[in-house]
Amino acid sequence: MGLATALTLSERFARLSIVVIDKEARVASHQTGHNSGVVHAGIYYKPGSYKARLCVDGVRKMEAFCERNGVPFDRCGKVIVATGASQISRLEALFERGAANGVPGLEMIGPERLREIEPHARAVRAIHSPRTAIVDFSQVAQAMARVFSFNGGQIRTGERVESVVRRDGLLRMETSGGTVSARTLINCSGLHTDRVARMMGVRNDIRIIPFRGEYFNLRPQRGLVRGLIYPVPDPAFPFLGVHFTKRIDGSYEAGPNAVLALAREGYRKTDIHPGELLRMLAFSGFWRMAARHWRTGLYEYYRSFSRRVFLRDLQKLVPDLRAEDLFRGGSGVRAQAVNRDGLLVEDFAVE
Repeated sequence: MGLATALTLSERFARLSIVVIDKEARVASHQTGHNSGVVHAGIYYKPGSYKARLCVDGVRKMEAFCERNGVPFDRCGKVIVATGASQISRLEALFERGAANGVPGLEMIGPERLREIEPHARAVRAIHSPRTAIVDFSQVAQAMARVFSFNGGQIRTGERVESVVRRDGLLRMETSGGTVSARTLINCSGLHTDRVARMMGVRNDIRIIPFRGEYFNLRPQRGLVRGLIYPVPDPAFPFLGVHFTKRIDGSYEAGPNAVLALAREGYRKTDIHPGELLRMLAFSGFWRMAARHWRTGLYEYYRSFSRRVFLRDLQKLVPDLRAEDLFRGGSGVRAQAVNRDGLLVEDFAVE
């Protein structure tokens, strides 16, 4: 988000002096470099929301950017499968939502057509989204950084923002590498967005709660998956459920789950940041969220520690999957926005 914003500004306003500050030694070190690489078509988002309005157009722009800059982009397609009759009404509602958002090529299909697309998937009905694509977002970020730098932009890595002071019409950022002054500061700090916003003097009721998503890698020899296979999501929980994902390098992943992380950059089960944990526990919205979703949360933890349960849930989508087809993969951490009422914020919140 930060690099895309900086790049766009550099293209539209050539005289601006723009600097990107990143606390890591390289760009794309967190959410950008740890996600599943899916370029979503816009099926899931509430019609009229920012995400719905921006996603469909964003897919076209992403594909065009990748083509211009030599970044591999694969429109491999996706199926969202209803594995039982009880899920059909939710599947139909999802189809209507995608159609309302203007997602091109969307099709409701039956078991016979599904077998042509994904021979090992099983469902009573499914949505086929042929325009859903995959990309390596680390490569996208690196390409954005190259073009931004060519346009005269500056990227300062290894600098952590420690404070922001407004003085004489300027924002003065004290970083671990010195002071940066600017008329405008755009906060795209991912897992730390709410903390940087508070440094800037923005007071709101939103906090970032980190959720870790853990993956298994899929042994490719058996050819169980061709593209992307997703379940019908639980409408009460904004995560998409464990699914199968093709990667741009030709490998395949299964997952992710959604486990509460005990650190904002808690990529491992053993990662705990006492200060961040205490601040999370002190936020009233966390407890209201926990009261609303504790059953789902406990199940996610149970599945995190049980390979057998993870496998069982994946077999609902691809029954031929066996335990020996899976081996432990990586993980990512989602920056989930939660408000003081304990509601999971599902759209962009702009202050």
